[in-house]
Amino acid sequence: MTLDEFYSEWWSSEPTVRVHTSGSTGKPKLMLAEKKRMEESARMTLRFLGLQPGDTALLCMPLDFIAGKMMVVRAIVGELRLIDVKPSGHPLADPGLEGETIDFAAMVPLQVYNTLQVERERQKLREVRHLIIGGGAVDDRLERQLASFPNAVWGTYGMTETLSHIAMRRINGEQASPWYEPLPGVALSQNEEECLVIEAPRICTQRLETNDIVSFHDDGRRFRVVGRKDHVICSGGIKLQAEEVEDKLRPYIPFPFLIAKEKDEKYGEIAVLVVEGGDNKKWEEIAQRVLPKYWVPRKILIVTQLPRTATGKPLRLIQ
Repeated sequence: MTLDEFYSEWWSSEPTVRVHTSGSTGKPKLMLAEKKRMEESARMTLRFLGLQPGDTALLCMPLDFIAGKMMVVRAIVGELRLIDVKPSGHPLADPGLEGETIDFAAMVPLQVYNTLQVERERQKLREVRHLIIGGGAVDDRLERQLASFPNAVWGTYGMTETLSHIAMRRINGEQASPWYEPLPGVALSQNEEECLVIEAPRICTQRLETNDIVSFHDDGRRFRVVGRKDHVICSGGIKLQAEEVEDKLRPYIPFPFLIAKEKDEKYGEIAVLVVEGGDNKKWEEIAQRVLPKYWVPRKILIVTQLPRTATGKPLRLIQ
């Protein structure tokens, strides 16, 4: 979808716009989002970040998905000046950004990672006044690279059903925290499986039970994500949380990697270590050394690029 096509849909008499889900847990689905609720979501972010009319906002993500659409809606509602560049892994390499000051930008972790590898783009990223990162977890190595940035960098939590993020956490500076803080008007709780439950009537018509297993801060408001219920790997009667296995391996694997799962006749499911580089024997030795016996992946795949969805989220199910 082009920007003109979205504007045409937005300014039509229809009360909704079409949005595709990311496909991180299955085939992407089409849903209809109410314009009035998208406007309310935009106001929540504008107030939280203190953005003012005339500030610049960078659109560098596809308009088929909620993250891209919401950047445009925030620009409309907040009277921001929208700068539109072609979605890519290196959005700040676009020549049209020469001389532009960017007050507000939203990117997925992969775009941030790629940008940090090129000094000219890295410097441009450091100048962004408010950078929000969504669509996937920001890992420890990426956080360390962003820690010294002079302006605000935020991790976000949300999904298509909540019309982008409903909580944010500061990644850099004195306010850096591992805990997500819900935006005003958002009430959070847990269900019996310790998954996050969201009640945000201004942006979501129904109480939403997520697949994200969370723990709450002592204040009862802030939370952090432990892992996803659908990332649990049931292998031979043992339950593994993919994110916990990754946390154990992260200090020892210098390449991008993830833990995926694959159906198996004997075990039901097996854990698969997918790595962008190195050799199987080395990663097998490390896994056996640092992981509990039943956490060791039963298969290792070396790939040129990690499998991801269209929005850059890790794809953890191997067909």
